[in-house]
Amino acid sequence: MPALHPKIAEVTRRIVERSRPTRAAYLARIEEARKAGPGRSHLSCGNLAHAFAASPLGDKLTIRGRAPNIGIVTSFNDMLSAHQPFEHYPAIIKDAARKAGGAAQVAGGTPAMCDGVTQGRPGMELSLFSRDVIALSTAVALTHDAFDAALMLGTCDKIVPGLMIGALSFGHLPILFSPAGPMPSGINNKEKAKVRELFALGQVTREQLLEAEAASYHTAGTCTFYGTANSNQMMMELMGVHLPGTAFVNPGTPLREALVRAAAVRCIELAKSGDRPFAHIVDERAFVNALVGLMATGGSTNHALHIPAMAAAAGIVIDWDDFSEISGVTPLLTRVYPNGSADVNMFHAAGGMAFLTRELLQAGLLHGDVLTNAGAGMADYTMEPWLDGETLAWRPCAEKSLDKSILRPVSEPFEVEGGIRLLRGSLGRGVIKISSVPPDRRRIDAPAAVFDNQASFTAAFKAGKLDRDTIVVVRFQGPRANGMPELHSLTPALTGLQNKGFRVALVTDGRMSGASGAVPAAIHVCPGADQESPLSRVMDGDRIVLDAEAGTLELMVAPAELAQRRPAPQPAAEAGWGRELFAPFRALAIDPERGGGIFSAFTGAGA
Repeated sequence: MPALHPKIAEVTRRIVERSRPTRAAYLARIEEARKAGPGRSHLSCGNLAHAFAASPLGDKLTIRGRAPNIGIVTSFNDMLSAHQPFEHYPAIIKDAARKAGGAAQVAGGTPAMCDGVTQGRPGMELSLFSRDVIALSTAVALTHDAFDAALMLGTCDKIVPGLMIGALSFGHLPILFSPAGPMPSGINNKEKAKVRELFALGQVTREQLLEAEAASYHTAGTCTFYGTANSNQMMMELMGVHLPGTAFVNPGTPLREALVRAAAVRCIELAKSGDRPFAHIVDERAFVNALVGLMATGGSTNHALHIPAMAAAAGIVIDWDDFSEISGVTPLLTRVYPNGSADVNMFHAAGGMAFLTRELLQAGLLHGDVLTNAGAGMADYTMEPWLDGETLAWRPCAEKSLDKSILRPVSEPFEVEGGIRLLRGSLGRGVIKISSVPPDRRRIDAPAAVFDNQASFTAAFKAGKLDRDTIVVVRFQGPRANGMPELHSLTPALTGLQNKGFRVALVTDGRMSGASGAVPAAIHVCPGADQESPLSRVMDGDRIVLDAEAGTLELMVAPAELAQRRPAPQPAAEAGWGRELFAPFRALAIDPERGGGIFSAFTGAGA
C-alpha cells in the first residue's frame, strides 16, 4: 500500500491530538457498555416480553433464544422520493436476518424533511435542526436496549448525519448504514437550471418551470445531482459504514435488494462475532477519509456543518482548517452537476465509487488500514457489487475511467486541489465551494448590497436594483438567528445577474446548498450577525473583497469606523409553521464551524 501523503498524516495527527481528551472519554463510555454485554441479557422477563410481544412466533423464539436481533431505524415516508423505497426494506431485512439465524425489528422511525420542498419557505428554518431531532429519535429507538446490532435506513441531507450522531451514542453495537440510491436520470441538469434562471428573469411561465422540475424529480430515489444527499453516500462509503458499492445503485433493482439483504446478513455476522463495534470503525481516520472524498468530488458545503457535528458525537474535534488543508492536497477527480453536466448515475457508470476509492488509495490520500463494516481496510471498497446470476458478488473496479469528462484518475485531475476552501479576514471565517466557480470569478471586489432576509433581496432583484456589480450580503441567517435556512432559492436570481455580465457574489452567515453553483458564495460566516459581529455592521455600498484563491474575505472599512457603527438590530424570530417549537434549539445552537447544532456543547468536543 502506498505511503500516506504527509499532509494527510499531519492533519490526522493534529485531529488525534486535539481530540485526545474527548475521544478517550467517549471510548471509555463505549467500553463500559460493551463490557456490560448484550442488552437483552439484562432485560427482565417483563421487559423482554414487551419487546417481542407483537413479533411472529418464529421471531419470538429467536429473540427469546438470545440469537442476534437487529434494530432497524428507518426514515421512511412516502412523500419524499429518496425515502419512499424504505417502505419495503424492513420486510427484506427481516427475511434475510431469519435466514442468517437472527431476527430484526423496526426499532423506530425518524423524520425526513426535504430542503428541496422547503426552499424559500418557513419550514426551511427547521431544516438544520431536524438533524438533531433525527439524532434524538435514533437514540429513542435504540435505547430500548433490545438489539445486538442496528441498521440505519437513510439517504438525504440531514438524515444521514442525524442517524450517525444518534448511532454513535450506541457505538458499542455493530451498526451498518443502507441508503435507497439515486432515481434514474431525468431531464438534463443544465437544462433544468436554465429554466429556473429564465423563470427568475420572468422569461418563462410557472407552468413551464413546473414541467421542467417534474421531468427532473420524476420517480423514487435521491435527486441525481451531486448535492448533500449524494455527498452523504460518498462519505458513508469512504468511512466504511456501508457495504462496498452501496452508494449509487438505483432503487427497485435486483442489485439494490441484494445489497439490502447483504447488509442484514452482515449485521447478524458482526453481532455474533462481537469484534466490530461502531465506535472503532468511526475514528479520526474515517473522518479524514470522508474529508478527502468530499474534496476529491467537489461535494456539498453542508458538510462543513455536518462533519464537525458527527465527529463531535464520537469525541473527535474537526475544524475548517482541517477542511482547507486537506482540500489543498486533494485533486478534484469528478465533474458532476453542479460542478459539471453529468449526474450521479453517469458518475456511477463511468467507474463510480470503486474507481474513485482506488485512485485515492493509490495516491496515498486515504487511510487504507482502517477497520470497516466490510472487513479490514479500504481495499474492499475498490470492488464493485454485481449479480452473478442471483448471487451477490464483488469484482475489481474498472481499470480506466469510462468517461474522463466525468471521472478522472489522480494523474489527470480536473483541478490540482479540492472543491471547498476556508475564507478568513475582517468579516470573519467562512467557507466557499469553488469546484463549480470559474477561475475568473473567484475574486470579486464590489460594493455591498445588504439584506436582513431573503424576501427583501428578492424584492430588490425584481425591481432591478441589483443590476450592477455587487456583493449581496444576506445576514441574520445563522443557527441562533433563525435556524440557518438554506438560501439556494437565491441561486437563480444571482445566476441571472452574473449571466448579464455583472460581477456578483454572496456573503452570508446562512447556508447555501449542496447544489451551490457558479456564483461565488462565502457561506457559514462566523461570527454571525446575531453576535454583533463585523457582519452586523456592514452597510450598503461598503466595499467587500472576496478572494477564493487567496482564501480571504475582507470588509474594506477602517477598523475605527467599523467600531463606531451600531450593529444592525436582529429581526424578531418568526413564529408559525412549527418555528416557535424550535426556540430552545436556537438558544442552545453553537457556531457553524462546530456543527451549528446543539450537541457539541454537551459532548465537550469543540468547546
